Amino acid sequence: MNGTEFAAALADASEFGALAERYRRELHLHCYRMLGSFDDAEDLLQETFFRGWRARASQAQASPRAWMYRIATNACLDFLRRNARRAYVRQGERTQFVEAPWMQPYPDALLDQIGPTEAEPDAVAVKRESIELAFLTAIQLLPPRQRAALLLCDVLEWSAAEVAASLDTSVAAVNSALQRARATLERQRARRQLDSAQRTDPTQEQRALLRKYIEASERSDIEALVALVHEDVLNTMPPHPVFIEGRDAMRSALLEAFGPEGMGDWRCIATAANRQLAAACYVRKPGATEFRVFAIDVLRFDGERIVEITTFFPGSGLGAFGLPAVLT
Repeated sequence: MNGTEFAAALADASEFGALAERYRRELHLHCYRMLGSFDDAEDLLQETFFRGWRARASQAQASPRAWMYRIATNACLDFLRRNARRAYVRQGERTQFVEAPWMQPYPDALLDQIGPTEAEPDAVAVKRESIELAFLTAIQLLPPRQRAALLLCDVLEWSAAEVAASLDTSVAAVNSALQRARATLERQRARRQLDSAQRTDPTQEQRALLRKYIEASERSDIEALVALVHEDVLNTMPPHPVFIEGRDAMRSALLEAFGPEGMGDWRCIATAANRQLAAACYVRKPGATEFRVFAIDVLRFDGERIVEITTFFPGSGLGAFGLPAVLT
C-alpha cells in the first residue's frame, strides 16, 4: 500500500468510526430490545460494526441510520438462529406471566444519552412503553422475525416497505408478521394488566414509595415492606426459575432475608432501570465490615402499590449501572 492509499484507508476508517460512534447507543438499545440481554447486545453491537466495516461500500445506497439498523437487525436474527431461546408463560396462583431467564436491566443513565438533540434532530426517541421490562419480556415470546418487524414498525416507526427491504422479504409478509406479533402482545397485556403500566415519568407518590421501600429494607421491617405491595404482587428473579406471588409469599421470603436468621444488615441506593424506579440493595453479612452489592430491585407500580418486583443479581448486567461494589 502506497502513501496515498494508506491515507485514504485512514480517512475511510475515521469516517466509519465517526458513523459507528454516532449511532452506538441507539443501536445498542435496538439490539437489547431484540435480545433482552444487555451483555448480548454489547456483543451484537460489535458484530454490527464489524459487518458494517466490511460492507461500508454499500452504505451509499441507503441513509446511514437505516443502513446500520438493517445490519444490526440481521446480526441479531442470525444470533437468535444460532442460540435458540424459549420464553414461556408461567401460570401462578393468581396470574400468568412470561419468564425469560436471560432478561437483564438497562440503566436509565444510558437511556438518557439517546434522543433528539440540536445536532441530531432526527435521532430515535426512547419511548417509555418500548423499554419497560414488562413489554420487553412479553416480546421474547415472539419468533425473531415477528419481533424484528414489531420493533422496526411500532417502535422505530418504519413503514412496512422499509421493513420488508431490511428483512429481505415482502410487504405482505411483514404485515402478516405484524398482525400476529400485535395479537400476541395484546394477549400478554390483558393477562398482566399492562395497560395500567406507567406511561409517564414517575410521580411524586411513586418516588415516595421507593423511599419507603428503601427505608423499610434498611430497617429490616418486613411488615412495612409488605404494606407497600399489592395483594397480588409478583417478584421474579431472572435467570433463576423462582417467583414469589402474593403478600403472604412475600412475607415468608422476606423473613428469610430480614428475620432473626437473616442475611445481615442492609443498605440501599435509589436508581432507575428501563424507565422504572429501582433500588440497588447491599448486604453486610454477620462479621463483615462492608456492605456488598446484592441485587437491584426494579419496581412496577399500579396506583399506590408496588405490583411487580424484578430482582437482578450481580452478573445480570449490573456493571453498566456504575454502582459502587461496596459501601462502608
